[in-house]
Amino acid sequence: MKRQQALSAIVGTLFSGEEPPTERDDRNPFINKTLPSVARTTTGLEPYTGSWGKDQAAHLLRRTMFGAAKADLDAIAQRNMNDAVDLLMASPPVEITQPLNVDSRDIVPVGSTWVSALYKDPAGTFTPTGVRISSLKSWWIGLMLNQPLSIREKMVIFWHNHFVTATSTVNDPRFSYWYLSVLRQNALGNFKGLVRSISLEGAMLRYLNGNTNTKASPNENYGRELQELFTIGKGPEIAPGDYTNYTEADVKAAAHVLTGWRDRSNVDGTVGPGTSTFDITRHDTLDKQFSAHYNNTVIVGGSDGLRELDDLIAMIFAQQETAKFICRKLYRYFVYYVIDPATEANIITPLASLLAASNFEVQPVLSTLLKSAHFYDPVNVGCMIKNPIEFLIGLFRQFFVTFPSTPIETQYAMWNYLLGQSSSLNMNLGDPPNVAGWAAYYQSPEFYELWINSDTLPKRARFSDAMAHSGYTNSGATIKIDPIAYVQTLSNPGDPNVIIDEAAQHLFAIPITVNQRAFLKQVLLPGLPDYEWTGEWNDYLANPTDAIKLTAVRSKLQALFAFMMEMPEYQLQ
Repeated sequence: MKRQQALSAIVGTLFSGEEPPTERDDRNPFINKTLPSVARTTTGLEPYTGSWGKDQAAHLLRRTMFGAAKADLDAIAQRNMNDAVDLLMASPPVEITQPLNVDSRDIVPVGSTWVSALYKDPAGTFTPTGVRISSLKSWWIGLMLNQPLSIREKMVIFWHNHFVTATSTVNDPRFSYWYLSVLRQNALGNFKGLVRSISLEGAMLRYLNGNTNTKASPNENYGRELQELFTIGKGPEIAPGDYTNYTEADVKAAAHVLTGWRDRSNVDGTVGPGTSTFDITRHDTLDKQFSAHYNNTVIVGGSDGLRELDDLIAMIFAQQETAKFICRKLYRYFVYYVIDPATEANIITPLASLLAASNFEVQPVLSTLLKSAHFYDPVNVGCMIKNPIEFLIGLFRQFFVTFPSTPIETQYAMWNYLLGQSSSLNMNLGDPPNVAGWAAYYQSPEFYELWINSDTLPKRARFSDAMAHSGYTNSGATIKIDPIAYVQTLSNPGDPNVIIDEAAQHLFAIPITVNQRAFLKQVLLPGLPDYEWTGEWNDYLANPTDAIKLTAVRSKLQALFAFMMEMPEYQLQ
């Protein structure tokens, strides 16, 4: 398969001793140059009625969560498919935790939240903004590491990549915290309502210059992105300034509708959810004319900014393309990046109809997709490359690595370490590269293949190798894989064949070949028969405190899992 060939070619370079190519744009000769020209499958949204077991449950969990421990996989596999999806789609209570200060430079005491705190104390001491940004992002990593059996955290990243803001541009993590709270609370809610809420969020007003959008100086940034990236999509340009779904004149008209909104920190210092404010003196009270793409709609002006915003959103959501646009993005996030004519007809169009008929509730649409024959079609299994967060968080969750809970400074330092690793792999959480989000979700024809190159793949390999062996230590606490604890979750850890088969089923998205299985056994037992492992394992169980016996089994398992995590199959989901 092409996805295996591409990864195998890079991995082969890594272990050949050759220097990887230095070109930034075409270092992977296997990367997509064009999209497929034939239909991949004709399966649709009809309910999946095939077999249900660990393979299908693992596929579901890989796509809806950031990795899953084997116990989670076993629990999901024991349910039927409908119940499993319903469990993941249920909305557990939103966490009431808030990010905490762990830096002595913050005027807030260590261990207390800064979410509603000022930046300056009576003595004139200022808190560096970066201190709280680091706290916010680290806290977010912690939420993903400790996620329940739920799709919610995966959806938060989806919406963050859709309604992009950047902490570096917002420059006040209090706003970024409330923005994330809106995404988390509405992760499986109403898309139309979420557009309304995000339009008035302080972080978005700052990021796309809503604060400076006035009748005297209209700013088109949010009016443009609201249409191009957040709702209806641009479409091919059919004439100068005419983009199929809207025109440049529509961008200008939308900007005028949105004049007058500000975050309240500019008025009275208030920061929090829903703390935007409308200033009629900054608003264009005239009527706003839209193009034929919107049926020549006129949004009546006046002094009611909220009514005009609602009219603008209603006008956009009345267009069929709006539902199709968000369904395509959901599809590329959860299924695959290729949307060929068959997929457009069999999946996107009926999903969009369902979304519109459900008054733009997201949950029925996702539930239908995740229960469909198309989702479990073999061509859609193991066809995605993990993004850096999926790779990093998934590794720790698959091997149920325990993070320290105290002291709080060490816990946040561990989370911050993962944050830095993700950034080095080209996914800076909280700061996508631009308003369009991460290119792997929109850049055709490469899409997910952009995550893998001769810079990022060696970094992934070094990280997983370190976690299999030495781990990462901070302030005397260490996070690393415990291979013995992991194999004790398997059905028969005294059998090397069981270890390889069950670990491969859990860790890999696609089955390994007979030759790969044989090679992995050689990694575990170089030149030794099976009974050698069984004897060593039983000797260890009989005397687990014996350092020699412990080292004998642990070193072999470390070598096995380090190698498995460097295989191309581990980068797929």
